[in-house]
Amino acid sequence: MEFLLNALKAAAEPTRLRLLALCAHGELTVTELTQILGQSQPRVSRHLKLLCEAGLLERYREGIWAYYRLAERGPTAELARTLVDALPADDSGLVLDLERLESIRDSRRTAAARYFSENAGRWHEIRSLHVPEAEVEQRLLSLLPETGVQDLLDVGTGTGRMLELFGPRVGRALGIDSSREMLAVARVNLEKAGLRNCQVRLGDMYQLALPGQSQDAVIFHQVLHFAEEPAEALGEAARLLRPGGTLLVVDFARHELEALRTDHAHRRLGFDSGEVEGWMAKAGLAPEPVVALPGQPLTVCVWRGTRPPAAQPVPTRAIAGALS
Repeated sequence: MEFLLNALKAAAEPTRLRLLALCAHGELTVTELTQILGQSQPRVSRHLKLLCEAGLLERYREGIWAYYRLAERGPTAELARTLVDALPADDSGLVLDLERLESIRDSRRTAAARYFSENAGRWHEIRSLHVPEAEVEQRLLSLLPETGVQDLLDVGTGTGRMLELFGPRVGRALGIDSSREMLAVARVNLEKAGLRNCQVRLGDMYQLALPGQSQDAVIFHQVLHFAEEPAEALGEAARLLRPGGTLLVVDFARHELEALRTDHAHRRLGFDSGEVEGWMAKAGLAPEPVVALPGQPLTVCVWRGTRPPAAQPVPTRAIAGALS
């Protein structure tokens, strides 16, 4: 009962209730919350600290920034949502807060659109070399169960497209990426789609800050060709899979387009089917036959591996050796 009393005490203050209401609408930084509330940063930070300690908010770091959102797990997460739902929608103070929040979102969208427009030409150039994305996405949807996937991880999430695709059919989805600019685009896209069960984080594919056996599915969508050690990245992802969990890898079959290496920073010019299947097997997964989608001139491949229900725990770091 003590934890419940502490949570109620933490929420029983006007500014902290306003913070709960704002963080229920998405991830916000201290700077953004300060702008909305019109209060000093030290004061807002103190309120946020109390709410986090009470388990009503979650905090995570992204470089020098800290983001806050309504708690989704823990003994007081349901209470946090109940308190927010109980707030009167016509409260003049809350209405003004949400108007200011929308202004901040407009600024985010403008910055994301600018970054996307500056790089869209490069992405379009690559997309023109293979089958339409819609065909690839349809095949991906067919390879992941429609039900039973509670936690999904998208490694190298980019613009968050995989989160948009799978978000409506999973419990929770998390995208990680090493580019803050790409995460800004992804956040805007997820906000537009209204996918509050989806989040993005700054992260390293070789050291995923998640506990073992915490995911039902992990996706690498056109990411592995950027990896210095693709086998190690797959091994780290396999560590996270629960028994019966699924790993999906979308990438190019082996090709000879050197321009993708010189102009687009691809470390690998595609992969052999047996190569990826071998990495999955070494990581403790059961690989399935590759699905090939031929294009001109690139062939997109989809590899699927599952963690056997009776599998032993996967080592923290996978064996990184590639098959010859």
